[in-house]
Order: sequence, then structure tokens, then C-alpha cells
Amino acid sequence: MGSHSEDNVEKLLQAQTQVFNHIFSFINSMSLKCAIELSIPDIIQNYGEPIPLSQLIAKLPINPSKTGDIYRLMRVLTHSGFFNVTKNDVEVMYELNDASRLLLKDHPYSMTSMLHVILGPIMSKPWCQLSNWYKNEDPSPFHTENNGIALWDFAGHDPKFNHLFNEAMACETRMASSVMMGKFKGVFEGLESLVDVGGGIGTITKVIAKSFPNIACIVFDLPHVVDGLEASENLKYVGGDMFEAIPPTQSILLKGVLHDWNDEECLNILKKCKEAIESKGKEGKVIIIDAVVENEKEDKESFAAQLFYDLEMMVLVNGKERNEKEWSKLFFSAGFSNYKITHGLGFKSLIEVFP
Repeated sequence: MGSHSEDNVEKLLQAQTQVFNHIFSFINSMSLKCAIELSIPDIIQNYGEPIPLSQLIAKLPINPSKTGDIYRLMRVLTHSGFFNVTKNDVEVMYELNDASRLLLKDHPYSMTSMLHVILGPIMSKPWCQLSNWYKNEDPSPFHTENNGIALWDFAGHDPKFNHLFNEAMACETRMASSVMMGKFKGVFEGLESLVDVGGGIGTITKVIAKSFPNIACIVFDLPHVVDGLEASENLKYVGGDMFEAIPPTQSILLKGVLHDWNDEECLNILKKCKEAIESKGKEGKVIIIDAVVENEKEDKESFAAQLFYDLEMMVLVNGKERNEKEWSKLFFSAGFSNYKITHGLGFKSLIEVFP
């Protein structure tokens, strides 16, 4: 009986630890945010070799009374896998790894803008409304937090947030662009025209236009997003509403767009895509870059990212991530005849959809 009771207590203690870890999991995010704001990755990079704790502290813009607390911050970050740590005879030393290099301000694929916008108050406060949202009729917790204002309308009236949001979307797109022009370059071969719907500041379209000078490219987004952006020889910016009409084209790119919308809205967008392609009178396709939610057993890290992104879309814009069955239903309901899914973009995939 005693042994059974001890086993039960041990299980309870393990369960308690699990609950504590989830309660405190926000500390991982906020510690990372702090490290970026203190420029810790850049200081380590500029040092040129593993940096001793004392040297790191000396280069940080902190109050002298806080020097003894930097080790505690770095301990959490190294435990989370963001820095490598070694020891000499005197003290610990830190160096960058693949994850922390993506947090350098001048890294070509830097994710610092994404971190700032996701963890900033505008996009983090709606999470405090999640339980209230389940009880009311608002489209999203963002609406609840912001008195009925949608994210896109908020961005349209807040230039500072709009700029930060567009930069965050661009930083994610830069890496995808590199991969696309590598192993997925063939997807664009033979095309004469392409409209990047919801293309933001045109990060990926610029790469496509440069790699394929014969493709006439258009970045199509809301007027406040594309206002003032400079066109090039085979790339121009057009403001408009994808729910009303999309410029005629042979092909359409939807990167990270459809997961922003519910099924009814996605169906409307896809129908507009089909109309735009068919009005061109040539065989074309829609190219989608979005998550295809897979089984956890395939890739646990990617599956976790997909689940997190799914809730993020629910909280901010009433969107969702989808599995193949859900994607298939949308494509065929919109009148498309076939599709092809290719994995290889991290936790996202490339989907080609044919009329």
C-alpha cells in the first residue's frame, strides 16, 4: 500500500512539474525578446570568438546593479537551445548556434522583426481575451481586445505597426525565397505572368522577377501596403481587394495568405483566383505556400509549429491551418480540378492547384 501511495505521489509531482513548465513557458519567449533588445546575439557575433560572461556583461547597456543577473538570463536561453556554452578555468563562455544566428540584426534571414511584432503588445494582448472570445460572438480575440477592429484595419490606421508587421512578414519570406529559387525553381519555369496576391512589400516576388525576367510580375495587396513602393522592369505594385477582383494572370502566388481566413473566405479568394487565371485564356495555376498539418509522428517540431500557428491565426484573424483533406475540399469546391503538394519548406509546404 505504501509503495502504491509513493508511486501516486511521484506521478502527481511529475504532473505538477508539467503544469508549472506550461505556466512559465512564456518566460522562454520573453527571455528571447530581452536578449534581442539588449543585442546579445550581435555582441557575441562581433566578439569574434566564444565570449566570456564577464566580457558579455561589460559590453551590455545595463545598469551596474544588474550585472549579476545576466548569467540567469543566459542560463535560460542556453537551456532553450539558443546559445552554445563552454567553460574555461575561470568562467562560462557563449557562442552563437544556428538558432541565435537567425536573431542577428543583419542576418539575411533575420527573424528579429517577427519576434518584435508577435511578442509586442498589439499581437500579444488579444491572447488574454481567448476565454472571453469563446463565450462571445466576436470573429477573433483581436476584435474583442480592440473594440471590434480587425487586424488589417488596425494596420491600415497605424503606420508604425503596419511597417513592423510588413517587415515581419518579409523576414519570414526571405528564407522561403531562397529555398524557392533553389529546389522549387522549376515551379515558375514557363510562366509568362504572375500575381503575388497579398504579397506585402514584394519580398518573394522581387526574387522571382529577377530570376525570371520574362515573367511579368505584379504584387497585389491593400492600397496602404503597396503605397509608395517602387516598380521595376518586370515588377509592379497594384493596390486592390482580392475579395473583389484579382488582375488577370497566368499564375497566382498565395504565400501565407489563405491561413489568414476562414473556409468561406478562402473559397471566395480561390474562386477569384480561378477567374483571374481563366480570363487570361492560358493554362495556369495557383501556387500556395502554407502549412499542411501533418501527423505528429512525422516531425514533432514541425507539428508543434503548425499547432501554434493555427491558434495564432485563430486569435488574430479568425484563420486556421489545414490538413490535406481540408485543403482538398476547398480546392474542389472552388472548381479546381487537381492539386499537388510538395513538402520541404520547414513546417510549411508548396501546393500547386490547377484549374
